[in-house]
Amino acid sequence: MAENYDYIIVGSGAAGSVLAARLAAANHSVCVVEAGGNDNSPMIRIPAGFVKNLTKPDHMWQFNSVPGENTGNRSVSLPQGKVLGGSTSINGLIYNRGQAYDYDHWSALGNAGWSYSEVLPYFRKSETRLAEESQYRGSHGPLRISDPDQSHPLCDAFIESVAKLTGAPTDNDYNGATQRGVGYYQRFIHEGSRETTAGAFLKPAVENYNISLRLQTRALRVVVEKNKATGLEVEHNGKRETLQAKKELLLCAGTVNTARLLQHSGIGDGEHLRSLDIPVVHHLPGVGENLQDHYFVRLAARLKRGVSTLNSQARGWRLGLQIARWYMGKPSILGWSPSIAYAFLNSQDQSSETELPDLQFVFSHGSYRPGRVYELDTFPAVTCGLTQQRPESKGYVRITSADPYKSPDVQPNYLKEEIDQRVTVRGIKMARSILQGESFSQWFEREEVPGENIVSDQELLEHARNTGNTGYHLVGSCKMGPAVDPMAVVDPKLRVHGLQQLRVIDASVMPRVTSSNTCAPTIMIAEKGADLVLGSLV
Repeated sequence: MAENYDYIIVGSGAAGSVLAARLAAANHSVCVVEAGGNDNSPMIRIPAGFVKNLTKPDHMWQFNSVPGENTGNRSVSLPQGKVLGGSTSINGLIYNRGQAYDYDHWSALGNAGWSYSEVLPYFRKSETRLAEESQYRGSHGPLRISDPDQSHPLCDAFIESVAKLTGAPTDNDYNGATQRGVGYYQRFIHEGSRETTAGAFLKPAVENYNISLRLQTRALRVVVEKNKATGLEVEHNGKRETLQAKKELLLCAGTVNTARLLQHSGIGDGEHLRSLDIPVVHHLPGVGENLQDHYFVRLAARLKRGVSTLNSQARGWRLGLQIARWYMGKPSILGWSPSIAYAFLNSQDQSSETELPDLQFVFSHGSYRPGRVYELDTFPAVTCGLTQQRPESKGYVRITSADPYKSPDVQPNYLKEEIDQRVTVRGIKMARSILQGESFSQWFEREEVPGENIVSDQELLEHARNTGNTGYHLVGSCKMGPAVDPMAVVDPKLRVHGLQQLRVIDASVMPRVTSSNTCAPTIMIAEKGADLVLGSLV
């Protein structure tokens, strides 16, 4: 006999953990289906363990992009979290909400209830900001958001260089009234350890409420009867069964896996599904389309011999000392996030206080070997990465087989649109100016990447195409929009158009990618989604 729950949630990540906790606290029975295993690896708890988890198939979905001419015909690795806590257990730990414009634009596209003033309470609800309290920041939420517990002269030099070049403020809360500024990133870190939605929301809820947590359980198909989602077919240890949802089925599997699951369930573009011999349950052509991501390009500056950077601190006896410091609860490189300092700037008018930033810069006092996954160089160097915050390029997620275990085609179409190319090249030039500024002069030896021989706009663009990488910010494959939008997948209440008892509540519903990392916005979507499901919003 099939097991029955009020709500079945697919995915335990940034959205699923939050949603499960909120629904269970309202006295509903909840089943959380997670394809990955437990989050008990020390490399999850340690912030610097990020670099060790990216290639672990036990913790990550190892997706890859379809090679494209705008990425040098490369296939870009697109890992996504497959573990309790989802990508909050393996991401880069940056807490970044984006600009008010992002959400006002969502609302202007026909998504009532999603303006900045309407979503701000949900950002505040989820966090405890371990610093000053303001009208923009929360102080009673489960997630503890902190500033770094240490600084570094090279990070300070980056901040000073940006401020001198652009006039950007150094004392601004970029998650507050305005984003423009430069400083140290806020992080999902508390007392040196990673904060995840599983730890902050789901685990306490499992202990206190009626939640069934099913790990290492693969969601295969949404069961639809007479246009109503009634259950979920799953597989665990080779055994298949169907779980029944008495109220609703809620998909929080992430931008790739949510679109993939819908398509394998016969929900998507009818012509595409028929070509794979998948019976069409509901023709919804927007499923898998509108995919967006931030495309990061990095520069590296070699420093003079003897300068202390992560490259030397993470080796030999120095690394042993840092490990000991972390275990003693003292500031350590193990407690750093991969990106340490930020700058949010406008590519055309760098000094403007009114023009919205369209570039995000990330800085680290370390550098990585070309073609290697976060493997540090052996010489002293620093890295400055950048991304266009509001890319116009869009792509898709499309299954290629009726086999639910076969990876889909994922094509973000990085740098397809000319405006994305122009802003990226401007950003590279700005990063060069920052790293070669007076503030770095006592340490700077030469530009290592892309190299001083790369000069023209076309050469800089080719560098971006040949070396750029994902921001791990995949969104949009099940975009939110009104019924008059033929490519919208969910309505503003996150209900799948044309079907009952089925909602999507994760990053895939974003109609446009936010001007930010996407973890914080996804948590906000889950907080608001919980109220929508519970009927407290009309």
